[in-house]
Amino acid sequence: MQDVRSEGAALGLRERKKQATRAALAEAAVRLAAEHGAENVTVEAISEAAGVSPRTFFNYFDSHDDAFVMIDRGIGERVRRAVREAPASMPALDAVREALATELADVEEQQEIWELRATVLQRSPHLLVRGMGAHMAEELELAEAIAERLGAPAFRTAGGERGSRGPGPCAHVPDTSALGLYPRLLAAVATTAVRVAVEHWCAQGPEVTFPDIFRRVFAHLAAGLPEPPADG
Repeated sequence: MQDVRSEGAALGLRERKKQATRAALAEAAVRLAAEHGAENVTVEAISEAAGVSPRTFFNYFDSHDDAFVMIDRGIGERVRRAVREAPASMPALDAVREALATELADVEEQQEIWELRATVLQRSPHLLVRGMGAHMAEELELAEAIAERLGAPAFRTAGGERGSRGPGPCAHVPDTSALGLYPRLLAAVATTAVRVAVEHWCAQGPEVTFPDIFRRVFAHLAAGLPEPPADG
């Protein structure tokens, strides 16, 4: 039993080290890009600033641009796993809220880097488009996890790709009908709620904590978005 626990602790430590290295690379990339412009920042410069080798960089990011966009597949995977594994008695909205809250626990410590990232994306439209694409993909995968939790059939086609709606104005829109409306809506609303919570918190100043605003946002959703009292 001791060996099993030790192995689990070692795996946990390795995972934390990997997350720390990835965060260091992303932070170095964003800080350098904010100062010099993303197009002027090399993988070598990012790696040197983070204290790792350029080879290590590509263990964490598929491309140069991904570091500036701060695409972290691990976060989405953990959120989806938490949604799937939440107690069956827990409403799907609550499962999604708790999964997101866990990943957003350090938002207040990351405010500066998030603001720098926003500046970098505004200066580089192609990075903004890349980030939006990644966001949409993560949203759809969250919807898949919600649908799976609710017992929906498998969504992907036999070839591993999502189907399309066929010719016409919806030709490039994935056919998500197998997911059902609710999973798509919940995933979209939840990810929008996170963005709104972060933006509102940034605007409020230090007297209000992010967890408080985050919980208020999801309380509004759970209540069905009735109009609040005049003091909001």
